[in-house]
Amino acid sequence: MTSASFNGAQMAVLRSRLDGVVRAMSNTLLRTGRSGVLNRARDFSCCILTQGGDLVTAADSLPIHVLSGPDLMVKSVMDFHPDQRPGDAFLHNSPYHGCSHPADLSVIAPVFDGSGRHRFTLLAKAHQADIGNSQPTTYMGEATDVYNEGALIFPAVQVQRGWQDIDDIIRMCKVRIRVPQQWHGDYLSTVGAVRVGERNLTALAEDIGWDRLEDFAAQWFDYSEARMAEAIAALPAGKVSGSSTHDPFPGLPAEGVRITSHITVDPDQGRVTVDLADNPDCMPCGMNLSEACARTAAMIGVFNSIDYQVPKNAGSFRRIDVLLREGCIAGIPVHPFSCSAATTNIADRVANSVQTALAGLQDGIGMAEVGAVIAPSAGVVSGIDPRSGKAFVNQVFLGMSGGAASPGADAWWTVGHVGNAGLCCIDGVEHAEIIQPIIIHRRAFVPDSEGAGRTNGAPSTVIEFGPVGGAIDIGYLSDGHVNAPVGVRGGGAGGGADQHIIHLDGSSERLAACAQVHVEDGERILAVSCGGGGYGSPFERAPETVLRDMAEGLISAERARTVYGVAARPDGSLDSETTRQLREPAA
Repeated sequence: MTSASFNGAQMAVLRSRLDGVVRAMSNTLLRTGRSGVLNRARDFSCCILTQGGDLVTAADSLPIHVLSGPDLMVKSVMDFHPDQRPGDAFLHNSPYHGCSHPADLSVIAPVFDGSGRHRFTLLAKAHQADIGNSQPTTYMGEATDVYNEGALIFPAVQVQRGWQDIDDIIRMCKVRIRVPQQWHGDYLSTVGAVRVGERNLTALAEDIGWDRLEDFAAQWFDYSEARMAEAIAALPAGKVSGSSTHDPFPGLPAEGVRITSHITVDPDQGRVTVDLADNPDCMPCGMNLSEACARTAAMIGVFNSIDYQVPKNAGSFRRIDVLLREGCIAGIPVHPFSCSAATTNIADRVANSVQTALAGLQDGIGMAEVGAVIAPSAGVVSGIDPRSGKAFVNQVFLGMSGGAASPGADAWWTVGHVGNAGLCCIDGVEHAEIIQPIIIHRRAFVPDSEGAGRTNGAPSTVIEFGPVGGAIDIGYLSDGHVNAPVGVRGGGAGGGADQHIIHLDGSSERLAACAQVHVEDGERILAVSCGGGGYGSPFERAPETVLRDMAEGLISAERARTVYGVAARPDGSLDSETTRQLREPAA
């Protein structure tokens, strides 16, 4: 226990104040980031850690960025730089040393008190529009190894000393990145975020004292661990296994890759163990998970299956054991295997295998499968902007849904993918068209594509867009064509992914699931993203809710009748007798 005790009100106030420090860091990135992936999509995360790397708070950060990884990254900084000083900062994006994947360029800074004692550590992680890959994309699924991927990788490299940049590092990045000024703006934004955090955290410590802050962190961890133990104690004991299958991609087997999780729930001890060792070895592609993403994805599956109010920090993490194997596609990668797409595709399959397996233990826990990514509508676009004659590279977020049903609620539609948790934002149409030379012709949800259930998964999205005034290239990794998101406990599957290019003559050609596609001026990409799986039998869904969905154009009258067992009169009202007859066989 801690040397100082805080009552509930004090704990709540201090938690809020520390969250406020992180939100100030995040607001800095949002308002000053130069690329759209930061200032529109919000693909970044910030957090406060203890001096030793235990996560105190990450506020509204993306789960795949922060549940595990920051701890490993801070430990690697300490290993490489044991003599840290005020004003130091370190650039880190190595998936072999704790980062999620190379595109998530992170700045890590120690925070010292007035006597020169290292008290806390701040981290800002910002996804890059370009990180020097051999192709203009930061998700290079077909990369045969890290050399073919080509990303600039910094394993805890010092980038500031005495609050001043080490210009050698900056020059190196500028000559290797396609959009050097955009990258430099994003770098300055990320450094600015940690310095804003440093200033605000120091001000908080001056108000209440550094020792009190450290005492709070220790008690906060103990409280969170106790809440996690209570949540696990409410689960049924047992051992379950779950699986989720990724589609065939370049470098993956022809049948795709089945990811398996073996889970042990011990409510008496308040522990959950997720064993990922029973999975294939690393493969010659960019789909291998970093250790950070393997651990985090398993943890996400657990947190998605229990009381959502349990705090996510180093205290609650003590109750989850994740067993990994070195050299495994869902484990600890071995250099030079590429981890270019570690935050998304295989990671999503890990999380899905955990949460669907836990749903099998008992009704009321777990979650259906979240839809797979990355459709072209969330791909990386690049080319020469005819309006300026300058090169551009940016990931767009024109549309994606993917949300899975939970035991008690319909899906949050714009989850994006499991590790995103709905915290990235969808691009505004007009803004996206201003930033890069594209036009969005259509953006909509696809009727009859929801994962049907007692609670429903999200419907698929359909986006039609293309270049204006010149050609563009689009890189994407669209999983979920063959293996659409499944439902649990009788729930149905969500809509799968698909993509076509519509040529100038109006003909349509289906595109590969993982590709870098050249699109000429006047051509269009039609991209369909995955929906999400349903939870429970559709015949248990309230008939009035089914009629509402039908009235809003989300499902057809035929689907309401055949899938949900709900009949509507011509005026849209409920035909109670026919509905009773339709549902009778399932009663």
